[in-house]
Amino acid sequence: MLHSLGVHTLQLLTQAAACILLFPRFLLTAVMLWLLDFLCIRKKMLTMPTAEEVASANEGPPPDDPPVCVSDSNRMFTLESLKAVWHGQKLDFFKSAHVGSLAPNPEVIQLDGQKRLRILDFARGKRPLILNFGSCT
Repeated sequence: MLHSLGVHTLQLLTQAAACILLFPRFLLTAVMLWLLDFLCIRKKMLTMPTAEEVASANEGPPPDDPPVCVSDSNRMFTLESLKAVWHGQKLDFFKSAHVGSLAPNPEVIQLDGQKRLRILDFARGKRPLILNFGSCT
């Protein structure tokens, strides 16, 4: 019971530390998304055509580009996008493989299901080990 409490406390402290470390990066990303939305809305408002331009545009052929429309459905600074950013940054923080560090060595099970080995157990000498995660569909 005491061991379980210690494990849960350690997990809670790890999550809290991750939140404290990730919060500045998350805020920076949120500000960038807000600025992108602001610039798109500003561009839309500043480039609104005059009545004469609208009348002349209706007479000629239709433009190739669809009109730029900023609405609630295509904004970048939404609760869903912020949740996705937070989740992605948390996954990146807790991943086991990092650039410049040793490769993870997870346990694998052979096809017969009897023997468990580590991936690096298949390496031979100085020959590089190549893993192919292809599809046979």
